Amino acid sequence: MKTDKILLDHGSGGKMSHQLVSDLMLPLFDNPMLEALHDGAILDVEGKRLAFSTDSYVVDPIFFPGGSIGDLAVNGTVNDVAMCGAVPLYVSVGLIIEEGFSMGDLEKILHDMNQAAEKANVKVVTGDTKVVPKGAADKIFVNTSGIGIIPDEVDISGQNARPGDIVILSGTIADHGMTVLTQREGLAFDSPIKSDTAPLNHMVSRMLAKCKAIHVLRDPTRGGVGTALNEIAGKSNVGIRIHEDKIPLKNETAGICELLGFDPLYVANEGKLIAIVDAGCAKDVLSAIQEDDYGKDACIIGEVVSDHLGKVVMQTRIGGSRIIDMLTGQQLPRIC
Repeated sequence: MKTDKILLDHGSGGKMSHQLVSDLMLPLFDNPMLEALHDGAILDVEGKRLAFSTDSYVVDPIFFPGGSIGDLAVNGTVNDVAMCGAVPLYVSVGLIIEEGFSMGDLEKILHDMNQAAEKANVKVVTGDTKVVPKGAADKIFVNTSGIGIIPDEVDISGQNARPGDIVILSGTIADHGMTVLTQREGLAFDSPIKSDTAPLNHMVSRMLAKCKAIHVLRDPTRGGVGTALNEIAGKSNVGIRIHEDKIPLKNETAGICELLGFDPLYVANEGKLIAIVDAGCAKDVLSAIQEDDYGKDACIIGEVVSDHLGKVVMQTRIGGSRIIDMLTGQQLPRIC
């Protein structure tokens, strides 16, 4: 789809987001580090490999069950650095605040940021604050950047998936996206849900302690699990087969998705990871994830294959096959 204006779809994390990056940004800023299109850039600096990532948060509402824009921003950047196999160390925080914003709400957001940083064992070391006139922004926007060190013998990239690898998902999907949507629309249900926002760097450290043959890590945020798997299949030029009956999904989240017409495979997550690992150590990696507080529901959901290259196919519960494409359009704007 060609357009002369930016649409909400361009921020979906799906096809139009990828077109914006590949057609406009990559040709201008072309370099090997950017071309990898990983969750963060991997940089060689004086014999050390660093992971560097940045992200901006515009979630609406700014407070929701399970978190706020504050801990969401810190956790999101910590996770992007961790998905490179790095140990996150330092974070920056930039705030764009609308004139008239509540000082009490700002204090709460900063408190949540501090708690998230302590949980992840990272330090907020620099930042910036701008205030814009009322109406020039919507309450508060947050930018965070993070940097970490990649240990020796760790080689994690979206290009590294190989036929025979096992696909592991660290827990239930769609909880964050459905929580934010229901809060935004004022919907209430008998079984309340909450966001899964969480730091995953300690989980990744556990995994790497058990096995260095982890080929790909990805946190399936905007665009969800379906889009993240398509990105990996395309970058690695492999096929990925997943099994519908293996994908963990809470009953209450599944019910809300069905009621509102959302496919949970495309709904954002903020505390889950996809790991593609060598088959020989898949059980060890799964065990390491399940030992973590945020990985109790982890399971193997599929495998990397040598057919249908660049595509993701799901074996359905009734025995059929369904192609899982990258997200088209904007399911949920301002979800993170």
